Amino acid sequence: MPGTPSYDAIPTSQDSQLSAPPSPTNQRHHARRTRRNSASEAPDEHTSLLRPSRSRVRIHSPLDTPRGHLSRNQSFAGTPHGARYHNRHESWGQRLIQALADRQDPMSESKGSILPDDRIWYDQFTSTDWVHDSIADAYRVKQLRSRKDFWGRVIVLFDAAQGWVLSGLVGVLVALLAYCVDVAETTIFDYKDGYCAKAWYLREKRCCPHGPCTDWRSWSEVLGGHPFGDLWTEFGIYIIAVLVLSVLACLLTLTTKTVVPSAYRMSTLDENLAADYSQSPDENEHDDSEGSVSPRGSRRQHVDPSPPMVYYSAAGSGVAEVRVIISGFVLHGFLGAKTLIIKSVGLILSVASGLSLGKEGPYVHIATCIGNICCRLFAKYDRNDGKRREVLSAAAAAGVVVAFGAPLGGVLFGLEEVAYYFSSKTLFRTFFCCIVAALSLKFLNPYGTHKIVMFEVRYKIDWEWFELVGFILVGVLGGAFGALFIKASRRWALSFRKIPAIKQYPLLEVVLVALVTGLMSYWNTLTKLPVAKLLLNLAAPCEDDSKDDSLGLCPANIDEIPGIIRTLLVAFVIKGFLTTITFGIKVPAGIYVPSMVVGGLMGRIIGHLVQWIVLRFPHWGIWGTCPLLQESTCVQPGVYGLIAAGSTMCGVTRLSVTLAVILFELTGSLDYVLPFSLAILVAKWTADALEPLSIYDLLTNMNAYPYLDNKHKPMFTSDLADIVPRVRRERVIDITNSPLVPATELRTKLELLHRAGELDGGLPILRDGVLVGLIPAPDLEYALDNLEDESNSLCLMAHVPNIDEDESPERDPTDFTPYIDPAPVALDIKSPMDLVYECFAKLGLRYICVLKDGRYAGMTHKKRFVKYMRELEEKEHEL
Repeated sequence: MPGTPSYDAIPTSQDSQLSAPPSPTNQRHHARRTRRNSASEAPDEHTSLLRPSRSRVRIHSPLDTPRGHLSRNQSFAGTPHGARYHNRHESWGQRLIQALADRQDPMSESKGSILPDDRIWYDQFTSTDWVHDSIADAYRVKQLRSRKDFWGRVIVLFDAAQGWVLSGLVGVLVALLAYCVDVAETTIFDYKDGYCAKAWYLREKRCCPHGPCTDWRSWSEVLGGHPFGDLWTEFGIYIIAVLVLSVLACLLTLTTKTVVPSAYRMSTLDENLAADYSQSPDENEHDDSEGSVSPRGSRRQHVDPSPPMVYYSAAGSGVAEVRVIISGFVLHGFLGAKTLIIKSVGLILSVASGLSLGKEGPYVHIATCIGNICCRLFAKYDRNDGKRREVLSAAAAAGVVVAFGAPLGGVLFGLEEVAYYFSSKTLFRTFFCCIVAALSLKFLNPYGTHKIVMFEVRYKIDWEWFELVGFILVGVLGGAFGALFIKASRRWALSFRKIPAIKQYPLLEVVLVALVTGLMSYWNTLTKLPVAKLLLNLAAPCEDDSKDDSLGLCPANIDEIPGIIRTLLVAFVIKGFLTTITFGIKVPAGIYVPSMVVGGLMGRIIGHLVQWIVLRFPHWGIWGTCPLLQESTCVQPGVYGLIAAGSTMCGVTRLSVTLAVILFELTGSLDYVLPFSLAILVAKWTADALEPLSIYDLLTNMNAYPYLDNKHKPMFTSDLADIVPRVRRERVIDITNSPLVPATELRTKLELLHRAGELDGGLPILRDGVLVGLIPAPDLEYALDNLEDESNSLCLMAHVPNIDEDESPERDPTDFTPYIDPAPVALDIKSPMDLVYECFAKLGLRYICVLKDGRYAGMTHKKRFVKYMRELEEKEHEL
């Protein structure tokens, strides 16, 4: 059976060819567009919430008549020449070009479905309609399976294989980009000390694989010791290199600046942790108003004094934003090609600068960008945000794989940290994507060691029972340090980053942090190392050939242990301070490995203390044969270092099972699974007791994302009535007297929703106080924008039998019934809050209508429920 004709979006440059013919109403449309600001204008605090986007909406006529493409704020134009620019079956070359093209709104692509006149798009800072996407995909699959011939079966098989092809492609591309970043950053990092004379593009280890050689020339040697002597010349060049690389990374990051109008009621969306808690719109702001409010008049009278807000999509790690996006929240620009390129190049520069940051967290964001771009190759994923997020979950997991070389850990990361709806099918495809990414990176061999990551180690000596006490102590300290890092980061952000100059000029903070980092880390042999190499030396056993013997971390006798502890203690203080002030600056930066390095320094100190005690009192029976096993006893300080590294990362991120598996995969030893697991359990308990929020929970809360955590359900003792605002006539459409409603009245109600920040809200439709339907705000705006004469139009808001029977093939644009949801989800006002939580968390609803004795009693939005949950959790934490 032939399917309903499908059309793809034309390029933006052809928009003019689909515009309506000139008419007297063009001036009115132009005025309305001017009032809302065009897409090319920089938004400010007066910018309308729903800005014109490049999204295209596909419309199907009830009679299967192609109706062309509509863009928001554009009149319908079903001109015959429109088909010339549309092709149902695009070539792969066309789709590849479109995939690589940087779209302004990568998460708001056109959404198509098989349902007549059933279309949806997603605006900035709205949530995905999971139910609609699921229904749309079901109709799509049903249409494909309706063909029983040979080619129909082939098409069905190809459709089923798209998910596997896409997962494999994402895995290969993520590994390839990780290889480029790894090779580039290690090479540029060594440029701060010198260069390779025989090949300038080689890093020091590749230039001199067997140790120091004449091919590697330091800058003091190149300059002949001028002008300050060998030592100070090298120091000066090192400081300059750190500053230049950091500034370049920051300048690149600042190009991803996005201004958000203050009416969004959200704080700055970045990891500077200096954001004020967002002020939620006052729901009773217009309670006392009577009658209708003129949208133009109200816009003049209502001036939001707060300034516009800013975020940088390439700054920080991006893990918090990825988690929020996969949960169904829309953040435009975070997963686009521009962000991918700038973040990749900026990450190379920021890591090579020597700042106390890592590339592992940003790998998750970069991999998710690749997954989002690859989704554009297949319409099945490009036009369905629910399906798209299945691929994004797999891509995020692949980012962890290339970061830690842990395929199983990547799958668990996707399940434990970022995924919101994780079906068994998604789990298997995620596993496939992770395996492909790991195999690809193993083949590419970025470090020349045939290892996927630099800090992969092997322990050959088993642990002793008395060491369990040390492992538990390390877990407690790691969890405590992780929790204290979160508190210190918040305090630093709310103090230092509140300074006007720092807040206004992010580059100034980067320069100061880079200068302090260069001055403090240059003179310490441990802190001068790149974080991945330092973690390797902290975790490596003394008999491992991969360690750097020049660091002197392996004592030959008991007399050398105190000196090693002092060196480690100084490095611990320096690295802990630098990590705290570095987290949140405007460069691509991760927190995973820096937190592991701080923990590794602490764990290595504990390990050497245990080693010293065993050597100092070798005759205690509790040791058994441990003091006689080797010169340095059976105690391996590297084990304590790796366990403490995982414990501290657990305290910062609250990952548990994922971390235990990652540590197991890094060591490849079943003997140490128990110590790893025990320490991480203790670390999580300790961190939860000291600081209930992980670092990403903190970012989510301070940035006011409407993220509903489906893994931590609070204890509810209330009912739905506690969060339902009173009914206001400006928030409902009453059709008791007539199903025809003036378009100007609908526009007024819509703009009141916009001012309240409810871009994805809706207006319930009532008849005699009974709920008979609901029209979503985006659909209502779309319908209003396509009226030829809005000021004189009456819109049909309910089915009228005698009108429906006489309906002409060309549907009247004033008929809004196709946009109305005739069966919105509704709960009784006495419903327990647990039921409300389950509806929002598991059904993915945007809003819930409320009934009292069968009559409409209000509506609560997902954002209001999230705000209520946060207030409830804050009260629990205060007790």
